[in-house]
Amino acid sequence: MSSHLGNGPQNGGPTGPAGQTRAKVLTIDSMNPLVKKVEYAVRGPIVARATELEKELEKGVPKPFKQVIKANIGDAHAMGQKPITFLRQVISLCVNPDLLKDESFPADVRERARRILQGCKGGSLDDVMAVPLHTLLESHGIGSYSDSVGVEVIRKDIAAYIERRDGFPSDPDNIFLSTGASDAIKNMVKLMVRGEGRDQTGVMIPIPQYPLYSAVVAELNAVQVNYYLDEDNNWALDIAELERSVKEAREHCTPRVLCVINPGNPTGQVLSKKNVQEIIKFAAREHLFLMADEVYQDNIYADGCAFHSFKKTLFELGPEYAGLELASFHSTSKGYMGECGFRGGYMEVINMDPQVKLQLKKLVSTKLCPPVSGQATMDCVVNPPQPGEPSYESFIKEKTAVLKSLAERAKLVAETFNSIEGVTCNTVQGAMYAFPRIHLPPRAVEKAKSLGQSPDGFYALQLLEQAGICVVPGSGFGQRDGTYHFRTTILPQPDKLKIFMDAFTAFHNKFLQEYSD
Repeated sequence: MSSHLGNGPQNGGPTGPAGQTRAKVLTIDSMNPLVKKVEYAVRGPIVARATELEKELEKGVPKPFKQVIKANIGDAHAMGQKPITFLRQVISLCVNPDLLKDESFPADVRERARRILQGCKGGSLDDVMAVPLHTLLESHGIGSYSDSVGVEVIRKDIAAYIERRDGFPSDPDNIFLSTGASDAIKNMVKLMVRGEGRDQTGVMIPIPQYPLYSAVVAELNAVQVNYYLDEDNNWALDIAELERSVKEAREHCTPRVLCVINPGNPTGQVLSKKNVQEIIKFAAREHLFLMADEVYQDNIYADGCAFHSFKKTLFELGPEYAGLELASFHSTSKGYMGECGFRGGYMEVINMDPQVKLQLKKLVSTKLCPPVSGQATMDCVVNPPQPGEPSYESFIKEKTAVLKSLAERAKLVAETFNSIEGVTCNTVQGAMYAFPRIHLPPRAVEKAKSLGQSPDGFYALQLLEQAGICVVPGSGFGQRDGTYHFRTTILPQPDKLKIFMDAFTAFHNKFLQEYSD
Protein backbone atom coordinates (compact mmCIF):
# COMPACT_ATOMS: atom_id res chain seq x y z
CA MET A 1 0.00 0.00 0.00
CA SER A 2 1.36 3.38 -0.92
CA SER A 3 0.81 6.65 0.91
CA HIS A 4 0.89 10.11 -0.58
CA LEU A 5 2.99 12.34 1.67
CA GLY A 6 3.54 16.09 1.47
CA ASN A 7 1.92 18.48 -0.93
CA GLY A 8 2.51 16.78 -4.25
CA PRO A 9 5.00 18.11 -6.80
CA GLN A 10 7.59 20.46 -5.39
CA ASN A 11 6.47 23.26 -7.68
CA GLY A 12 2.77 22.79 -7.22
CA GLY A 13 0.93 21.38 -4.25
CA PRO A 14 -1.80 18.72 -4.31
CA THR A 15 -2.38 17.12 -7.68
CA GLY A 16 -5.74 16.85 -9.37
CA PRO A 17 -7.07 14.27 -11.83
CA ALA A 18 -4.56 12.77 -14.26
CA GLY A 19 -1.68 14.06 -12.12
CA GLN A 20 -2.17 17.68 -13.14
CA THR A 21 -1.00 20.29 -10.66
CA ARG A 22 -3.94 21.97 -8.99
CA ALA A 23 -4.07 25.75 -9.45
CA LYS A 24 -3.32 27.82 -6.38
CA VAL A 25 -6.29 29.45 -4.67
CA LEU A 26 -4.08 32.30 -3.45
CA THR A 27 -1.82 33.89 -6.05
CA ILE A 28 -0.23 37.28 -6.47
CA ASP A 29 -3.12 38.12 -8.82
CA SER A 30 -5.91 36.83 -6.58
CA MET A 31 -4.64 38.13 -3.24
CA ASN A 32 -5.92 41.27 -1.52
CA PRO A 33 -4.77 44.15 -3.76
CA LEU A 34 -4.60 46.53 -0.78
CA VAL A 35 -1.86 44.43 0.81
CA LYS A 36 0.20 44.75 -2.37
CA LYS A 37 -0.05 48.53 -2.03
CA VAL A 38 1.51 48.46 1.46
CA GLU A 39 5.14 49.57 1.63
CA TYR A 40 7.31 49.82 4.73
CA ALA A 41 10.69 51.23 3.81
CA VAL A 42 12.45 50.76 7.15
CA ARG A 43 12.34 47.00 6.54
CA GLY A 44 12.51 47.12 2.76
CA PRO A 45 14.79 45.50 0.16
CA ILE A 46 17.91 47.43 1.20
CA VAL A 47 17.53 46.06 4.72
CA ALA A 48 17.08 42.55 3.31
CA ARG A 49 20.31 43.00 1.34
CA ALA A 50 22.06 44.16 4.53
CA THR A 51 21.10 40.88 6.20
CA GLU A 52 22.45 38.94 3.20
CA LEU A 53 25.73 40.84 3.45
CA GLU A 54 26.02 39.96 7.14
CA LYS A 55 25.66 36.28 6.30
CA GLU A 56 28.23 36.60 3.50
CA LEU A 57 30.71 38.19 5.92
CA GLU A 58 30.16 35.31 8.35
CA LYS A 59 31.08 32.88 5.55
CA GLY A 60 34.29 34.77 4.84
CA VAL A 61 33.18 36.36 1.57
CA PRO A 62 35.55 39.32 1.03
CA LYS A 63 33.95 42.77 1.28
CA PRO A 64 35.36 46.31 1.37
CA PHE A 65 34.15 46.54 4.99
CA LYS A 66 34.39 44.41 8.12
CA GLN A 67 30.87 44.82 9.47
CA VAL A 68 27.40 45.96 8.44
CA ILE A 69 26.12 48.90 10.46
CA LYS A 70 22.33 48.81 10.46
CA ALA A 71 21.24 52.40 11.00
CA ASN A 72 17.87 51.82 9.38
CA ILE A 73 15.62 51.41 12.41
CA GLY A 74 15.22 52.93 15.85
CA ASP A 75 16.17 49.84 17.86
CA ALA A 76 18.38 51.16 20.64
CA HIS A 77 19.31 47.84 22.23
CA ALA A 78 20.25 46.31 18.87
CA MET A 79 22.72 49.19 18.53
CA GLY A 80 24.34 48.50 21.89
CA GLN A 81 22.35 50.58 24.38
CA LYS A 82 22.20 48.91 27.79
CA PRO A 83 18.76 48.24 29.28
CA ILE A 84 17.60 50.26 32.28
CA THR A 85 18.23 48.06 35.32
CA PHE A 86 14.99 48.93 37.15
CA LEU A 87 12.82 48.03 34.16
CA ARG A 88 14.52 44.70 33.57
CA GLN A 89 14.45 43.77 37.27
CA VAL A 90 10.72 44.41 37.60
CA ILE A 91 9.98 42.49 34.39
CA SER A 92 12.18 39.61 35.56
CA LEU A 93 10.15 39.28 38.75
CA CYS A 94 6.87 39.49 36.82
CA VAL A 95 8.01 36.74 34.45
CA ASN A 96 9.37 34.56 37.26
CA PRO A 97 7.46 35.39 40.47
CA ASP A 98 9.65 32.94 42.43
CA LEU A 99 12.26 35.71 42.38
CA LEU A 100 10.01 37.74 44.70
CA LYS A 101 11.48 35.65 47.49
CA ASP A 102 14.96 36.94 46.63
CA GLU A 103 15.59 39.92 48.90
CA SER A 104 18.70 40.89 46.95
CA PHE A 105 16.30 42.70 44.61
CA PRO A 106 15.58 46.25 45.83
CA ALA A 107 12.40 46.66 47.85
CA ASP A 108 10.81 49.05 45.32
CA VAL A 109 11.44 46.55 42.51
CA ARG A 110 9.69 43.82 44.48
CA GLU A 111 6.83 46.15 45.39
CA ARG A 112 6.27 47.17 41.74
CA ALA A 113 6.34 43.56 40.58
CA ARG A 114 3.90 42.46 43.30
CA ARG A 115 1.60 45.33 42.37
CA ILE A 116 1.57 44.37 38.69
CA LEU A 117 1.08 40.70 39.47
CA GLN A 118 -1.75 41.46 41.87
CA GLY A 119 -3.29 43.67 39.19
CA CYS A 120 -3.02 40.86 36.64
CA LYS A 121 -4.84 38.66 39.12
CA GLY A 122 -7.57 41.27 39.45
CA GLY A 123 -7.18 41.65 43.20
CA SER A 124 -7.30 44.68 45.52
CA LEU A 125 -4.34 47.06 45.44
CA ASP A 126 -5.01 48.71 48.80
CA ASP A 127 -2.04 46.99 50.44
CA VAL A 128 -0.12 44.98 47.87
CA MET A 129 2.62 43.91 50.25
CA ALA A 130 0.01 42.37 52.54
CA VAL A 131 -1.06 39.93 49.84
CA PRO A 132 0.39 36.50 50.71
CA LEU A 133 3.33 35.69 48.47
CA HIS A 134 2.06 32.19 47.74
CA THR A 135 -1.10 33.76 46.26
CA LEU A 136 0.99 35.63 43.69
CA LEU A 137 3.17 32.60 42.98
CA GLU A 138 0.08 30.53 42.20
CA SER A 139 -1.42 33.14 39.84
CA HIS A 140 1.07 32.59 36.96
CA GLY A 141 1.09 36.39 36.59
CA ILE A 142 1.77 37.80 33.16
CA GLY A 143 1.37 34.45 31.44
CA SER A 144 -2.40 34.89 31.41
CA TYR A 145 -4.54 37.11 29.20
CA SER A 146 -5.43 40.52 30.56
CA ASP A 147 -8.48 42.65 29.86
CA SER A 148 -8.52 43.58 26.18
CA VAL A 149 -7.94 47.27 27.00
CA GLY A 150 -5.12 46.37 29.38
CA VAL A 151 -4.54 45.58 33.05
CA GLU A 152 -6.61 47.99 35.14
CA VAL A 153 -3.83 48.92 37.58
CA ILE A 154 -1.50 49.75 34.69
CA ARG A 155 -4.15 51.94 33.06
CA LYS A 156 -4.53 53.74 36.40
CA ASP A 157 -0.77 54.25 36.62
CA ILE A 158 -0.70 55.64 33.07
CA ALA A 159 -3.52 58.06 33.91
CA ALA A 160 -1.61 59.19 37.01
CA TYR A 161 1.52 59.71 34.90
CA ILE A 162 -0.39 61.84 32.38
CA GLU A 163 -1.87 63.91 35.23
CA ARG A 164 1.62 64.57 36.64
CA ARG A 165 2.97 65.45 33.19
CA ASP A 166 0.14 67.73 32.09
CA GLY A 167 -1.49 69.00 35.27
CA PHE A 168 -4.95 67.99 34.07
CA PRO A 169 -7.12 64.97 34.99
CA SER A 170 -6.83 61.70 33.07
CA ASP A 171 -9.47 58.97 33.17
CA PRO A 172 -8.17 55.37 33.15
CA ASP A 173 -11.23 54.47 31.05
CA ASN A 174 -9.72 56.59 28.25
CA ILE A 175 -6.49 54.56 28.30
CA PHE A 176 -6.01 51.66 25.88
CA LEU A 177 -2.86 49.54 26.23
CA SER A 178 -1.56 48.38 22.86
CA THR A 179 1.06 46.31 21.07
CA GLY A 180 3.47 49.18 20.73
CA ALA A 181 2.02 52.50 19.59
CA SER A 182 1.66 51.14 16.04
CA ASP A 183 -1.30 48.89 16.77
CA ALA A 184 -3.23 51.69 18.49
CA ILE A 185 -2.55 54.04 15.56
CA LYS A 186 -3.88 51.47 13.13
CA ASN A 187 -6.99 50.89 15.24
CA MET A 188 -7.76 54.59 15.34
CA VAL A 189 -7.44 55.01 11.58
CA LYS A 190 -9.57 51.90 11.10
CA LEU A 191 -12.40 53.52 13.08
CA MET A 192 -12.46 56.50 10.73
CA VAL A 193 -12.21 54.84 7.31
CA ARG A 194 -15.47 54.95 5.36
CA GLY A 195 -17.10 56.15 2.15
CA GLU A 196 -16.28 56.15 -1.54
CA GLY A 197 -15.39 58.86 -4.02
CA ARG A 198 -15.46 62.31 -2.47
CA ASP A 199 -16.84 60.80 0.76
CA GLN A 200 -13.82 58.49 1.14
CA THR A 201 -11.83 59.21 4.30
CA GLY A 202 -8.72 61.31 3.83
CA VAL A 203 -5.89 60.92 6.34
CA MET A 204 -3.55 63.91 6.57
CA ILE A 205 0.06 62.84 7.19
CA PRO A 206 3.31 64.80 7.27
CA ILE A 207 5.84 64.46 4.47
CA PRO A 208 8.40 63.19 5.29
CA GLN A 209 6.46 60.68 7.42
CA TYR A 210 6.98 57.47 9.33
CA PRO A 211 5.97 54.79 6.76
CA LEU A 212 3.56 53.15 9.21
CA TYR A 213 1.06 55.87 8.31
CA SER A 214 1.16 55.45 4.55
CA ALA A 215 1.09 51.66 5.02
CA VAL A 216 -2.01 51.80 7.23
CA VAL A 217 -3.75 54.22 4.87
CA ALA A 218 -3.04 51.91 1.92
CA GLU A 219 -4.12 48.74 3.73
CA LEU A 220 -7.39 50.27 4.93
CA ASN A 221 -8.20 51.85 1.56
CA ALA A 222 -8.24 55.42 2.83
CA VAL A 223 -6.84 58.41 0.91
CA GLN A 224 -3.38 59.67 1.82
CA VAL A 225 -3.42 63.47 2.11
CA ASN A 226 0.12 64.86 2.22
CA TYR A 227 1.21 68.03 3.93
CA TYR A 228 4.86 69.00 3.59
CA LEU A 229 7.14 69.97 6.44
CA ASP A 230 9.37 73.00 5.81
CA GLU A 231 12.94 71.75 5.39
CA ASP A 232 14.29 75.30 5.10
CA ASN A 233 12.86 76.06 8.54
CA ASN A 234 14.17 72.99 10.37
CA TRP A 235 11.20 70.87 9.25
CA ALA A 236 8.65 73.16 10.89
CA LEU A 237 4.93 72.54 10.41
CA ASP A 238 3.43 75.52 8.58
CA ILE A 239 -0.30 76.13 9.10
CA ALA A 240 -0.58 77.64 5.61
CA GLU A 241 0.62 74.30 4.23
CA LEU A 242 -2.03 72.45 6.26
CA GLU A 243 -4.66 74.79 4.83
CA ARG A 244 -3.43 74.19 1.27
CA SER A 245 -3.44 70.45 1.83
CA VAL A 246 -6.94 70.16 3.26
CA LYS A 247 -8.41 72.50 0.65
CA GLU A 248 -6.97 70.54 -2.25
CA ALA A 249 -7.92 67.19 -0.68
CA ARG A 250 -11.59 68.17 -0.42
CA GLU A 251 -11.73 68.21 -4.20
CA HIS A 252 -11.50 64.39 -4.23
CA CYS A 253 -12.03 63.02 -0.68
CA THR A 254 -13.20 63.96 2.82
CA PRO A 255 -10.30 64.59 5.23
CA ARG A 256 -11.33 63.32 8.66
CA VAL A 257 -8.09 62.95 10.58
CA LEU A 258 -4.88 64.91 11.02
CA CYS A 259 -1.77 62.95 12.10
CA VAL A 260 1.12 64.79 13.75
CA ILE A 261 4.43 63.25 14.86
CA ASN A 262 6.14 65.20 17.66
CA PRO A 263 9.09 64.95 18.07
CA GLY A 264 9.39 64.17 14.40
CA ASN A 265 10.25 60.90 12.69
CA PRO A 266 12.25 60.89 10.42
CA THR A 267 12.97 64.60 10.65
CA GLY A 268 13.88 65.11 14.32
CA GLN A 269 12.11 68.44 14.80
CA VAL A 270 10.35 69.45 18.03
CA LEU A 271 7.18 71.52 17.77
CA SER A 272 7.03 74.78 19.70
CA LYS A 273 4.12 75.40 22.03
CA LYS A 274 2.80 78.06 19.64
CA ASN A 275 2.92 75.58 16.78
CA VAL A 276 1.00 72.96 18.80
CA GLN A 277 -1.62 75.59 19.62
CA GLU A 278 -1.95 76.51 15.94
CA ILE A 279 -2.37 72.88 14.94
CA ILE A 280 -5.13 72.35 17.52
CA LYS A 281 -6.95 75.47 16.31
CA PHE A 282 -6.61 74.29 12.71
CA ALA A 283 -8.01 70.83 13.54
CA ALA A 284 -10.94 72.40 15.38
CA ARG A 285 -11.61 74.86 12.56
CA GLU A 286 -11.52 72.14 9.90
CA HIS A 287 -13.46 69.59 11.99
CA LEU A 288 -10.67 67.01 12.05
CA PHE A 289 -9.90 64.23 14.53
CA LEU A 290 -6.36 64.85 15.81
CA MET A 291 -3.88 61.99 16.27
CA ALA A 292 -0.69 62.91 18.14
CA ASP A 293 2.21 60.47 17.88
CA GLU A 294 4.28 61.38 20.94
CA VAL A 295 6.46 58.30 21.35
CA TYR A 296 9.68 60.39 21.39
CA GLN A 297 8.52 62.74 24.14
CA ASP A 298 11.58 61.95 26.30
CA ASN A 299 13.99 62.49 23.40
CA ILE A 300 14.55 66.26 23.43
CA TYR A 301 18.12 67.45 22.80
CA ALA A 302 18.40 70.95 21.34
CA ASP A 303 18.70 74.04 23.52
CA GLY A 304 15.45 75.97 23.73
CA CYS A 305 13.32 72.97 22.77
CA ALA A 306 10.78 71.31 25.05
CA PHE A 307 8.06 68.71 24.66
CA HIS A 308 4.52 70.12 24.76
CA SER A 309 1.84 67.46 24.83
CA PHE A 310 -1.19 68.03 22.65
CA LYS A 311 -3.51 67.14 25.51
CA LYS A 312 -2.05 69.70 27.90
CA THR A 313 -2.02 72.39 25.23
CA LEU A 314 -5.61 71.57 24.26
CA PHE A 315 -6.81 71.91 27.85
CA GLU A 316 -4.87 75.15 28.31
CA LEU A 317 -6.60 76.71 25.29
CA GLY A 318 -9.87 76.74 27.21
CA PRO A 319 -13.53 75.94 26.58
CA GLU A 320 -13.55 77.07 22.92
CA TYR A 321 -11.58 73.95 22.02
CA ALA A 322 -12.74 71.68 24.84
CA GLY A 323 -14.64 69.33 22.55
CA LEU A 324 -11.80 68.58 20.10
CA GLU A 325 -11.36 64.83 19.60
CA LEU A 326 -7.79 63.71 20.26
CA ALA A 327 -5.88 60.45 20.48
CA SER A 328 -2.29 60.54 21.72
CA PHE A 329 0.21 57.69 21.69
CA HIS A 330 3.25 56.59 23.70
CA SER A 331 5.55 53.56 23.62
CA THR A 332 8.19 51.66 25.56
CA SER A 333 10.28 51.32 22.39
CA LYS A 334 11.78 54.82 22.31
CA GLY A 335 12.73 57.44 24.89
CA TYR A 336 15.54 56.36 27.22
CA MET A 337 14.02 52.87 27.49
CA GLY A 338 14.49 51.43 24.01
CA GLU A 339 12.50 48.32 24.94
CA CYS A 340 11.30 47.59 21.39
CA GLY A 341 10.92 43.83 21.74
CA PHE A 342 8.40 43.97 24.58
CA ARG A 343 5.95 45.78 22.26
CA GLY A 344 4.48 47.99 24.97
CA GLY A 345 2.40 51.07 24.21
CA TYR A 346 -0.74 52.98 25.04
CA MET A 347 -3.25 55.41 23.62
CA GLU A 348 -5.29 58.02 25.47
CA VAL A 349 -8.49 59.18 23.79
CA ILE A 350 -10.07 62.54 24.62
CA ASN A 351 -13.65 63.59 23.84
CA MET A 352 -14.44 60.34 22.05
CA ASP A 353 -18.13 59.65 21.46
CA PRO A 354 -19.18 57.04 24.11
CA GLN A 355 -20.75 54.81 21.48
CA VAL A 356 -17.58 54.96 19.37
CA LYS A 357 -15.54 54.07 22.45
CA LEU A 358 -17.64 50.94 22.87
CA GLN A 359 -16.92 50.04 19.26
CA LEU A 360 -13.19 50.62 19.87
CA LYS A 361 -13.30 48.30 22.87
CA LYS A 362 -15.01 45.69 20.72
CA LEU A 363 -12.36 46.13 18.03
CA VAL A 364 -9.41 45.65 20.40
CA SER A 365 -11.11 42.63 21.98
CA THR A 366 -10.73 40.73 18.71
CA LYS A 367 -7.00 40.55 19.44
CA LEU A 368 -7.67 39.39 23.04
CA CYS A 369 -5.07 41.62 24.68
CA PRO A 370 -1.72 43.34 24.12
CA PRO A 371 1.38 41.44 25.36
CA VAL A 372 1.17 41.56 29.15
CA SER A 373 4.97 41.74 29.41
CA GLY A 374 4.77 44.91 27.32
CA GLN A 375 2.07 46.29 29.58
CA ALA A 376 4.27 45.61 32.60
CA THR A 377 7.17 47.38 30.90
CA MET A 378 4.97 50.40 30.25
CA ASP A 379 4.01 50.43 33.92
CA CYS A 380 7.69 50.74 34.82
CA VAL A 381 7.97 53.72 32.45
CA VAL A 382 5.01 55.61 33.91
CA ASN A 383 5.66 54.55 37.52
CA PRO A 384 9.46 54.81 37.89
CA PRO A 385 11.42 54.94 41.16
CA GLN A 386 10.70 58.01 43.26
CA PRO A 387 13.10 60.03 45.46
CA GLY A 388 13.90 58.08 48.60
CA GLU A 389 13.27 54.66 47.04
CA PRO A 390 16.22 52.24 46.80
CA SER A 391 16.41 52.22 42.99
CA TYR A 392 16.00 55.97 42.47
CA GLU A 393 19.62 57.11 42.28
CA SER A 394 20.77 54.32 39.94
CA PHE A 395 17.67 54.79 37.76
CA ILE A 396 18.23 58.53 37.37
CA LYS A 397 21.92 57.99 36.68
CA GLU A 398 21.20 55.46 33.91
CA LYS A 399 18.35 57.50 32.38
CA THR A 400 20.38 60.71 32.38
CA ALA A 401 23.42 58.99 30.86
CA VAL A 402 21.37 57.55 27.98
CA LEU A 403 19.71 60.86 27.13
CA LYS A 404 22.97 62.82 27.49
CA SER A 405 24.75 60.44 25.14
CA LEU A 406 21.92 60.63 22.61
CA ALA A 407 22.05 64.44 22.70
CA GLU A 408 25.79 64.36 22.06
CA ARG A 409 25.36 61.95 19.15
CA ALA A 410 22.51 64.04 17.69
CA LYS A 411 24.81 67.06 17.61
CA LEU A 412 27.77 65.11 16.26
CA VAL A 413 25.80 63.51 13.42
CA ALA A 414 24.30 66.79 12.19
CA GLU A 415 27.61 68.67 12.42
CA THR A 416 29.50 65.93 10.59
CA PHE A 417 26.97 65.71 7.77
CA ASN A 418 27.08 69.48 7.36
CA SER A 419 30.88 69.38 7.05
CA ILE A 420 30.68 67.11 3.98
CA GLU A 421 30.37 68.52 0.49
CA GLY A 422 26.98 67.84 -1.06
CA VAL A 423 25.22 67.02 2.22
CA THR A 424 23.05 69.31 4.35
CA CYS A 425 21.35 68.33 7.59
CA ASN A 426 19.00 70.19 9.90
CA THR A 427 19.55 70.23 13.64
CA VAL A 428 18.40 67.01 15.27
CA GLN A 429 16.26 68.63 17.94
CA GLY A 430 14.74 65.37 19.17
CA ALA A 431 13.72 61.76 18.43
CA MET A 432 16.38 59.29 17.20
CA TYR A 433 17.10 60.16 13.57
CA ALA A 434 18.78 62.52 11.16
CA PHE A 435 17.28 63.10 7.71
CA PRO A 436 20.10 64.67 5.69
CA ARG A 437 19.62 65.95 2.17
CA ILE A 438 22.05 64.65 -0.43
CA HIS A 439 22.69 66.85 -3.44
CA LEU A 440 23.27 64.24 -6.14
CA PRO A 441 25.12 64.99 -9.38
CA PRO A 442 22.92 64.79 -12.53
CA ARG A 443 24.91 61.80 -13.79
CA ALA A 444 24.07 59.86 -10.61
CA VAL A 445 20.38 60.69 -11.03
CA GLU A 446 20.50 59.55 -14.67
CA LYS A 447 22.31 56.34 -13.70
CA ALA A 448 19.69 55.51 -11.08
CA LYS A 449 16.82 56.10 -13.50
CA SER A 450 18.50 53.92 -16.15
CA LEU A 451 18.46 51.09 -13.58
CA GLY A 452 14.82 51.69 -12.69
CA GLN A 453 15.76 52.89 -9.19
CA SER A 454 14.99 56.06 -7.29
CA PRO A 455 18.12 58.26 -7.08
CA ASP A 456 18.27 58.11 -3.29
CA GLY A 457 17.56 54.37 -3.40
CA PHE A 458 20.49 53.92 -5.78
CA TYR A 459 22.68 56.01 -3.47
CA ALA A 460 21.63 54.04 -0.37
CA LEU A 461 22.29 50.70 -2.09
CA GLN A 462 25.76 51.82 -3.16
CA LEU A 463 26.43 53.04 0.38
CA LEU A 464 25.53 49.58 1.65
CA GLU A 465 27.50 47.61 -0.95
CA GLN A 466 30.64 49.75 -0.73
CA ALA A 467 30.72 50.87 2.92
CA GLY A 468 28.50 48.39 4.77
CA ILE A 469 26.17 51.14 6.01
CA CYS A 470 22.43 50.47 5.93
CA VAL A 471 20.18 53.54 5.83
CA VAL A 472 16.68 54.12 4.45
CA PRO A 473 16.18 56.17 1.26
CA GLY A 474 14.18 59.34 1.71
CA SER A 475 11.74 58.21 -0.96
CA GLY A 476 10.45 55.66 1.57
CA PHE A 477 9.29 58.52 3.81
CA GLY A 478 8.21 60.98 1.15
CA GLN A 479 10.01 64.16 0.08
CA ARG A 480 9.49 67.09 -2.24
CA ASP A 481 10.09 66.33 -5.91
CA GLY A 482 13.66 66.90 -6.98
CA THR A 483 15.10 66.48 -3.47
CA TYR A 484 16.89 63.40 -2.16
CA HIS A 485 17.46 62.31 1.42
CA PHE A 486 18.07 59.31 3.62
CA ARG A 487 17.17 58.52 7.20
CA THR A 488 19.77 57.29 9.64
CA THR A 489 19.45 56.65 13.33
CA ILE A 490 21.74 58.37 15.81
CA LEU A 491 21.73 55.17 17.87
CA PRO A 492 25.12 53.56 17.08
CA GLN A 493 27.26 53.74 20.19
CA PRO A 494 30.02 56.41 20.09
CA ASP A 495 32.80 54.05 18.95
CA LYS A 496 30.66 52.57 16.17
CA LEU A 497 29.27 55.99 15.28
CA LYS A 498 32.80 57.21 14.50
CA ILE A 499 33.31 54.21 12.20
CA PHE A 500 29.94 55.01 10.61
CA MET A 501 30.71 58.67 9.96
CA ASP A 502 34.26 58.02 8.71
CA ALA A 503 33.05 55.31 6.33
CA PHE A 504 30.18 57.46 5.13
CA THR A 505 32.44 60.43 4.45
CA ALA A 506 34.87 58.32 2.43
CA PHE A 507 32.05 56.73 0.43
CA HIS A 508 30.29 60.01 -0.27
CA ASN A 509 33.42 61.78 -1.49
CA LYS A 510 34.20 58.84 -3.79
CA PHE A 511 30.59 58.79 -5.04
CA LEU A 512 30.70 62.50 -5.91
CA GLN A 513 34.03 62.08 -7.67
CA GLU A 514 32.70 59.17 -9.72
CA TYR A 515 29.50 60.88 -10.88
CA SER A 516 30.55 64.52 -11.14
CA ASP A 517 31.17 65.97 -14.59
